[in-house]
Amino acid sequence: MVVGPSVSLTDAQWARIEPLLPDRTPKRGGRWRDHREVIDAIAFKFQTGTQWVHLPEKYGNWRGVYNRLRMWAVDGAWEQVFTTLVAQADADGDLNWAVSVDSTIVRAHQHAAGARKKGPPAGEPDDHAIGRSRGGLTTKVHLAADGRCRPLAFHLTAGQAGDAPAFTDVMARLRVPRRRGRPRTRPDLVLADTAYSSRAIREHLRKRGIQAVIPVPADQRGHRPRRRSRGGRPPAFDRETYERRNAVERCINRLKQWRGIATRYEKTATVYLAGLHIAGIFLWSARSFILRRDCGR
Repeated sequence: MVVGPSVSLTDAQWARIEPLLPDRTPKRGGRWRDHREVIDAIAFKFQTGTQWVHLPEKYGNWRGVYNRLRMWAVDGAWEQVFTTLVAQADADGDLNWAVSVDSTIVRAHQHAAGARKKGPPAGEPDDHAIGRSRGGLTTKVHLAADGRCRPLAFHLTAGQAGDAPAFTDVMARLRVPRRRGRPRTRPDLVLADTAYSSRAIREHLRKRGIQAVIPVPADQRGHRPRRRSRGGRPPAFDRETYERRNAVERCINRLKQWRGIATRYEKTATVYLAGLHIAGIFLWSARSFILRRDCGR
């Protein structure tokens, strides 16, 4: 099987990630296999989209790599490392709080189907975030990105799910710890396309003191005059600021450079979500090399 090239952790990235990883000693048995080697193996798998059984021999037994991925996905270790790297960027003043929200459809490969429907593990959705749409079996990734095209939060649903109902779930996952006080959960502003132009979403943002930069679709604009005084005033919309919304689209493009992210091969949403967090870990741990670069423009 021929696969494309992959990118391993650099020494600078590893220095940033290593202190955030769980202890090397497992609860039972001997020591863990080297964390860096395992993370490079997991990244290779998601970057190339290869099957687990086809991992190169230099990474050792594929079952050990997969078990580490799954175990840390279930106990939240990958998300914790991801969140800590985001928090470090915020502490360094390198997090742009003009947050864009959007979603993307991911085709689920036939190997992703077949997970047990009854009694899924804790935290795993009953449908494993796989549904049917025009493209067949699909998963929808809802995400928030900062103004420099880096992911801040993920939420998975079945592919046929709408964007607006998942908005509050994405925002609820946006929690950036700070050295003092409570985690920051409120962006300066939120940019989103017309799919998020609902009264409920605008009210949700207004109550939290967050500026909404969301255009009004044509049908809503036409409906308001027909309601006359009951239609209310049209919401404010800053067209110039809205041009920055494509940060989330470029973030999606970055993530989908990993073939195992662009196509879902994992049976459980928990493991696929871990892949998204690992891709995010690679992006955030490399931020010193792309500091203030405008998303590859």
